Amino acid sequence: MTTTPVFHLAPVPAADVFTLDGPEGRHAATVRRLRVGERLDVTDGAGGLAHCEVAAVRRDELDCRVLGRARVPEPTPRIVVVQALAKGDRGELAVEMLTEAGVDEIVPWPAARSVVRWEGERGARARARWVATAAEAAKQSRRARWPAVAEPARTAAVRDRLATAGLALVLHETATVALAALPGRHEPWPPGGEIVLVVGPEGGIADEELAVFEKAGATAVRLGPTVLRTSTAGVAAAAVLLAVTGRWDG
Repeated sequence: MTTTPVFHLAPVPAADVFTLDGPEGRHAATVRRLRVGERLDVTDGAGGLAHCEVAAVRRDELDCRVLGRARVPEPTPRIVVVQALAKGDRGELAVEMLTEAGVDEIVPWPAARSVVRWEGERGARARARWVATAAEAAKQSRRARWPAVAEPARTAAVRDRLATAGLALVLHETATVALAALPGRHEPWPPGGEIVLVVGPEGGIADEELAVFEKAGATAVRLGPTVLRTSTAGVAAAAVLLAVTGRWDG
């Protein structure tokens, strides 16, 4: 049994029958080759969802008949990952996996030891790739609420975000606190407000950055005895948080 494919249309039309056209309609009609009577979901990426069946198919578009509607509430606690910039496609790989896991926001961070720098037009294109990667991963994982990809945040802005979080965490290989042990250390659990998790670059978080974050109230945590790459550390940590907060219970 195959799962129902998800397509993006904002806002989700209020009509009982509407046309899915443009790139999404073309993908549905010519790539997925949906046929009359087959099911699909249409979402605005902000929690709005229409369960539909195909009513008619044309070359680059199709008509959708709405069978039902749903509103997916914003989950709590909200989980934000501050992801250090990484070279090659490792940043996009991190975004893809974080989206599939279910995080709510991804904040690009030019850490002191990040080899890559997002500047000018090149930076705008790089962020656009992160946004596109998150969108494709959200559709692949059948999400009705898509993660926001924020503008790049420098260390001072990350510090401020940590200072206002319900729970502020920094992944660090020398930390003595295990991430999985947090439910026994923080009350109430799950914490109120959003959880903000910082993932460093391949070269690690600089001592000065860690000191700034800890002064803002962040707790340094480790995943386990092994050291993960920046592209995989965030999703491993997010999986722990999504599990221990009950986000994966539903």
